[in-house]
Amino acid sequence: MERAAGRRVDGIRAGFKGIFITGLLVSIPVVLTVFALWWFFTLVDGLLGPAFAGLLGYRIPGVGFLSSLLIIFLIGLVATNVVGRRIFSWAERLFLHIPIAKTVYAALKSMMDALNPERGGSFRRFVIVEYPRPGTYAFGFLTDQSTLETAPGEEAHLVAVYVPTNHLYLGETVLLPRRDVIFPDLTVEEGVRIVLSGGSILPARIRLKDYVRTPAAR
Repeated sequence: MERAAGRRVDGIRAGFKGIFITGLLVSIPVVLTVFALWWFFTLVDGLLGPAFAGLLGYRIPGVGFLSSLLIIFLIGLVATNVVGRRIFSWAERLFLHIPIAKTVYAALKSMMDALNPERGGSFRRFVIVEYPRPGTYAFGFLTDQSTLETAPGEEAHLVAVYVPTNHLYLGETVLLPRRDVIFPDLTVEEGVRIVLSGGSILPARIRLKDYVRTPAAR
């Protein structure tokens, strides 16, 4: 009786912990995004608001917001053409030569590139791999695939899997045969939350979306 009650209490605690961590992981990006946008809009409004007021003779409410949207659009427009890409590439190299900025910029850029579905090197699928040794499994993100010529006329179809630490932007990239990769029925976003939580919000049962492995072929 007491053991059953204890298990129920533990289950309630685990459920509460999982819900709380999920809420935290969902809230933090939203709060940080809102804060960053608010700071950016306020900065632009403080710089351009007086300029527009001086030109027009009166202040227009929301000019900072509209100007910020225009600036973001123009940055995107510049970044999509050849000259713009060269400028941003030069700026990136400059950032990567500044000690503190290098660490922050590299981490943030790798995260944004990985989670950007429009980038070829993005996290395409959340996967499970047998790593770093047989019998031990690790979470990872499928990033790309390739064909390796192992011998004349012989090829191996490999996939690149990024196996992160709980910091997500640190980890190792391993090449594995596709048949050795487990594809759970979990999205990339769910995988990110699981990794960042250290596995504390791991589902009680992980269902497979696509699992093709031939043990005899290993």
